[in-house]
Amino acid sequence: MSQIIGSDKMIAIVGLGLTGLSYARYLESQQTAFVIMDTREQPPMLDVFNAEFSKSAYLKAVHLGGLNTSNLLGASEILISPGFDLADPGLRSAIDAGIKIHGDISLFTEAVHAKNPSAKIVAITGSNAKSTVTACLGAMAEKDSRNVAIAGNIGKPVLELLAEPSRDLYVLELSSFQLEATSQLNADVATILNVSADHLDRYADMRAYHQAKQKVYRGAKAIVSNRRDPLTQPLLAKGVKLDSFTLGEPDLHQFGLRMVDGVEQLVHGFTVLIPAADLAMPGRHNVENALAALALGHSVGLDMPSMLACLREFEGLRHRCEVVLSHDQVDYINDSKGTNVGATVAAINGLSQGRQRLVLIAGGVGKGADFSGLLSAVRKGVKHVCLIGQDQGLIEEALSPSGVPISFAESMTDAVTKAKVVSSEGDAVLLSPACASFDMFTGFEARGDAFVSAVKEVCND
Repeated sequence: MSQIIGSDKMIAIVGLGLTGLSYARYLESQQTAFVIMDTREQPPMLDVFNAEFSKSAYLKAVHLGGLNTSNLLGASEILISPGFDLADPGLRSAIDAGIKIHGDISLFTEAVHAKNPSAKIVAITGSNAKSTVTACLGAMAEKDSRNVAIAGNIGKPVLELLAEPSRDLYVLELSSFQLEATSQLNADVATILNVSADHLDRYADMRAYHQAKQKVYRGAKAIVSNRRDPLTQPLLAKGVKLDSFTLGEPDLHQFGLRMVDGVEQLVHGFTVLIPAADLAMPGRHNVENALAALALGHSVGLDMPSMLACLREFEGLRHRCEVVLSHDQVDYINDSKGTNVGATVAAINGLSQGRQRLVLIAGGVGKGADFSGLLSAVRKGVKHVCLIGQDQGLIEEALSPSGVPISFAESMTDAVTKAKVVSSEGDAVLLSPACASFDMFTGFEARGDAFVSAVKEVCND
């Protein structure tokens, strides 16, 4: 039993999604009584939960359609799911009453360190590229024959891993929401890849968002930061090993880029590692992602030849700058996972090099974002913007000064059709919405799948 939880008292679980279900399974395995609640009348995992826990001796109550204040105030601890805001009045009452609130990441890391002290944990956060770098580092570890698990904001909930045999290495992708409820992560290696405006519908301002990201560094033995982004630098890092990566020339022992005999090379200090052209992941932004993965892998002790072999094979993730097909010498690229302005800027800058121009499909739910951050990248790399979704008007207003033509579409198929008309040989049609998807789709995956289907339909007509 993790020391965080007092087994003789009642635990309150807030949220009945995948994380809430994993909390319930974990507490059941620890023979700990719990109540569970959700603000939704029909939370997404309700049917699975009912089938699994209808006869549980440890489940004491289920509350739907709102948080039960008496149960919150009567709990010894509260386990919160990432989607729930700590500013909720019921949760604030519990916090003010001195009741500790924890997330699944805190439970997991403490349990792992107690179960297998030699296991290593790498914690990865950032506004963009978290999933790509996490998956790449996991693939590097597998290439190096490490017994590795990838979890957190990617893959299965972390607590599910505690029911499996122990691993040598855990690579965790962490969102700011997960970090909010994490007091002391104690990762072996931690990084913030980048910080740009995101989730400003959740956070009061960028400072609050930045503070949530900085929690990844608490208790870390080693830290990897992005030299191009001062917001990734640790605020406090006494006695901690520091490393960094950059798209520019690195200092000694740092990862970066250097021209060697006319060839752009990824380097570690003065050691040449691999030509940038040899990376399987497309786009300039993925060169930076490769450098981040190398820095993290080096810090956790992975074999360099294995990591470089992986970079020659690892093509990236679905819905992240994924080339769907080429038609009439125009590439159609699915970056549906580009759910904020920073991600879309990175995709435009990374993919516009070596092409004529991009036709950008963007739009959705903006989450309070300032879309003027797109302006410079659109002006330089985009020939036409086609907007979809709820906040298309806000994006149009922000991009009007660019002088780039803007059109509107009712559906994804309509958007792809219009993009095909205005594209020409050497261009690329890029879906990178800079927005969340839940106005039109169930998630970014469904949005990306809709783009893929529309591309195949339109290009085969």
